[in-house]
Amino acid sequence: MIAALAIIACGSIKADEGMWMLPLLQKMNGKAMKNLGCEITPQQIYNINDTSLKDAIVQFGGGCTGEIISSEGLLVTNHHCGYSNIQKLSSVEHDYLKDGYWAMNRSEELPCEGLTVTFLERMEDVTAVLDKAEAKARKAAKGAEDIEDIAMKAREDALNGIIKGMEQDYPHCTVTHTTFYNENMDYVIVYKIYRDVRFVGAPPSSIGKFGADTDNWMWPRHTGDFSMFRVYADKDNNPADYSPENVPLKAKNHLKISLQGVEEGDFTMIMGYPGRTTRFQTSPELKSQIELNDIRIAARTIRQDVMLEDMLADPKVKIQYASKYSSSSNEWKKWQGMKLAFRKLNIIGRAEKEEAEFTEWVNSNSKLKERYGDALKALETAVEGGREANAAFTKAFESVYRIELTNFGLTLNILTSRQLRAGKDTLEALKSAYEIIAPQYADYSVETDRKVAKAMMKYYRENAEPENYLKDLPEDFATMDIDAFVDNLFDNSAFCTAESLKAAIEEKGTGIFDDPACRTGMSIYREALGAQILASESEAGLAAARKLYTEGLLKWRKGEPSYPDANFTMRLTYGTVKGYEPQDAIIYKHYTTLDGVMEKEDPDNWEFVVPEKLKDLWEAEDFGRYARPDGKMPTCFLSNNDITGGNSGSPVLNARGELIGLAFDGNWESMSSDVMFEPDLQRCINVDIRYVLFIVDKFGGAKWLIDEMDIVE
Repeated sequence: MIAALAIIACGSIKADEGMWMLPLLQKMNGKAMKNLGCEITPQQIYNINDTSLKDAIVQFGGGCTGEIISSEGLLVTNHHCGYSNIQKLSSVEHDYLKDGYWAMNRSEELPCEGLTVTFLERMEDVTAVLDKAEAKARKAAKGAEDIEDIAMKAREDALNGIIKGMEQDYPHCTVTHTTFYNENMDYVIVYKIYRDVRFVGAPPSSIGKFGADTDNWMWPRHTGDFSMFRVYADKDNNPADYSPENVPLKAKNHLKISLQGVEEGDFTMIMGYPGRTTRFQTSPELKSQIELNDIRIAARTIRQDVMLEDMLADPKVKIQYASKYSSSSNEWKKWQGMKLAFRKLNIIGRAEKEEAEFTEWVNSNSKLKERYGDALKALETAVEGGREANAAFTKAFESVYRIELTNFGLTLNILTSRQLRAGKDTLEALKSAYEIIAPQYADYSVETDRKVAKAMMKYYRENAEPENYLKDLPEDFATMDIDAFVDNLFDNSAFCTAESLKAAIEEKGTGIFDDPACRTGMSIYREALGAQILASESEAGLAAARKLYTEGLLKWRKGEPSYPDANFTMRLTYGTVKGYEPQDAIIYKHYTTLDGVMEKEDPDNWEFVVPEKLKDLWEAEDFGRYARPDGKMPTCFLSNNDITGGNSGSPVLNARGELIGLAFDGNWESMSSDVMFEPDLQRCINVDIRYVLFIVDKFGGAKWLIDEMDIVE
């Protein structure tokens, strides 16, 4: 029933709002997209029987999007998406973050251990099949005490049968089950995951991360946020682990690249893997979200300040902690903007108004009231029931749980226990656990961690409830000298280096668990786990209430456009190139140019240093075929496409499905967008593909990559 509600074709769909499911484009969006200026059909975007645009779009790693831009597996994504892999490949001698890197032939492309690229093969709605299996089982088991278990077992059996069949039909693929609309719809999704991905090139961070934290989430923007990789396959074009014998992927499809540029009002669409939105959340959930974000912001502010001080003082630490700091600060700043947007845009008040209107609709009909009358109250009760436990867990997780030394100790304990349960002997289990932990020391500064540990323990003691203080320590956490305790911890632990840990394991065996890092790590773990268990007890009731409330919302809004929350499945959003007015008397145009980079330059501020070669190219106006008609070099542009985290690196496509840019950010004024879309304010910030190609060609000197692409003048 819900499936039917979700696929009603509507005539008044907002072009700018919505993260639309690809299999439903024809029914829900075909007419609206055409009216807005799209020149290709939904079948050319998503087709399981023929090549389509979706075959050129990938999930990059675990949390970004990328796109294939040549027939030989060349891939482009954001610089910040490739950041952690570039960092792992860097050293003080070869700092690819600071200096950039460009492979000048295939042999110079650098393998990225652990990096994967995922292609979507197909999505299939199985809701009706599973509902039918469940209903049949319920009918047969009517009156049985365990009818719920029987019904769920029938549903699981039906799902497993579908998955098994798909696995046979799609060799070398992974088949997953994913729910939508808060578990009201079920899809089976087939993916092909490639495991040999190599770093091809990226500009220096002074281009790829220009503006850093100051400009993050802001417009105007002048960041060349891109990096390039290549997907490799075995001789049969199938996924394979890294091997020198592997060859570049023979891509099923790749994107053409347009140099025609953008003008305000031009049609745009973005395909990618948006991570998580919560647009079905209720006001109690939103209030809880802000409360927990306040905890996260406070703890991360302290930790990031410690990390940044050491990063700016030591080039080695800067490389080691670059990815850790970047990933932490990105969310940290977003949460601050979210709180401001909630207040300015009255997000919670608007949610309360909608809930009141929903309640009025429910009360208008006895059957509706019987079905949905308690849904909102159940949600509120579940949120309140988990409030204290969620706060306790967040305080621990964002502070003391982030101490790396004690996390090493905790991880060794947990992994060893797991290996012992699997039947390995003690020494073998310890060594196996060590092999998993040891690589992390490459990105570890023990003295930085010592400072973080002192700061985080002080934060935790000042903010946690006394009943959640760390227990089983040699001293009373409430009164101990934290600086002295931490110094003693670090001075007497074998976990400070990989070498000392390995030696201690060989010497002490299970005696390693008496190490102060293990004991303290387990104490932190017990407090965090205890709070997490209490929080999860309310989560089951919350999930059930969410499912029921969402079902009611879909009935209430029957005939209106509906798309499910983002959940890292491929979606499409469409709109236009468009500027905006953030406040009275301020108008932002839709694009920026390289002139703005030079205007922002500050050689005394690491966030705004400009490479000399880039300045030389700008002064000479040596932009080649990548300049705007007015001779300026474009850098970024705005569109009103609906995006969120996970869309980073997504292709921005024109009306013909040609690549015109890469999505890389949202704007500060709409930081509440994961909860509620703001058409007047919400914008997607994109790096212009002409700037990308200019940097590759003129700045990087990697014209061989340009020659590989399919470029439309």
